Amino acid sequence: MTDPNINYELLPAGMAMDETDVNLRSYFSRLTDERLTEYKPRWTDDEVIAWDDNFRDDGVLFLVCSERDVEIEEYRRVLEEHIRFRFHGVPGQK
Repeated sequence: MTDPNINYELLPAGMAMDETDVNLRSYFSRLTDERLTEYKPRWTDDEVIAWDDNFRDDGVLFLVCSERDVEIEEYRRVLEEHIRFRFHGVPGQK
């Protein structure tokens, strides 16, 4: 469940982030809890791309105002990290 007191855009704390890192985390923070629970790590890359429905034809996430492209490997890694923070808590937080 989303904790309104946690800034998911800046997690994990202490990680050096560029504009794309923050934008991607912001993108995930706007997804509903219900939408996030639909995600299955066992899906193929094509299934993840279809589920999100915001990837370009070249397989890169359509993410405005970003310094670099986000490909499926980074997308999956950060999404799964976001889901852990959101549903299982942030280390060091109550």
